[in-house]
Amino acid sequence: MTDTTFSPGRPTLTKLSRQVPYFETPLWLGRTHSYCVVIPVINEGERIVSLLARMAALSIYQLADIIIVDGGSSDGSLAHDMLMVTGVRGLLVKTSPGKLSAQLRCAYAFALDQGYEGIVTIDGNDKDDPKAIPHFIEALQQGVDFVQASRFLAGGVAENTPKSRDIAIRFIHAPMLSLASGFDWTDTTQGFRAYSRKMLLDPRIALFRDVFMTYELLAYLSYRAPRLRYRCLELPTVRRYPQGDVPTKISGVKGNLAVLAVLVRACCGGYDPK
Repeated sequence: MTDTTFSPGRPTLTKLSRQVPYFETPLWLGRTHSYCVVIPVINEGERIVSLLARMAALSIYQLADIIIVDGGSSDGSLAHDMLMVTGVRGLLVKTSPGKLSAQLRCAYAFALDQGYEGIVTIDGNDKDDPKAIPHFIEALQQGVDFVQASRFLAGGVAENTPKSRDIAIRFIHAPMLSLASGFDWTDTTQGFRAYSRKMLLDPRIALFRDVFMTYELLAYLSYRAPRLRYRCLELPTVRRYPQGDVPTKISGVKGNLAVLAVLVRACCGGYDPK
């Protein structure tokens, strides 16, 4: 995989020192803020339409530029008219193999090249309440490098979380990452987060590597950032699962075992740059 760079932005890692999947940019209206909100999606249907409408009602576009990174949707949910009316400034479409981590590498490389000082990421499945986004940006402005949403902190809400997932997060995923990283995490599997430019460009993190293809990046950054003494913070947020079918890209025994394998490897330093 090779790097795709668009406008030069501020200096970043050189193209030769990073690996970024190929992607196209069917929509880019330019940077207007110091921060952006990256939304990874693939076939989210009405969920992404709902999330963007909620963000528009909150005027998030007045605080940060909204960039969607699509993993190859085929459901027609990203019509340009809808994106424009809800304040979206960019649409990236990944054309190389890979899942979430590959999508995020596309979006983060693009955002850093545009000169953004920090990036907020929120899933496109409409489970997270975007009301927290201004608080994430405020934390970045105050010098925090890694902000993690937590439904389990005081003031947070966990609604309709599948019991098996609740147990896995509370008693396996978060405790293991807390022990390995030295930071007391409470909610480590969700992608509602924010990162500083400085942290994302740190060569000791080396974000832009092809080892991050599926769900590795989330666990890796939760492990690596505290160990490098970056300033980390959890903020209480609302995460609501709908009644009935759970919108998730991770399901079944095989999918959950894969997440567990990633967790163990991350906690053992298996994704650290050599």
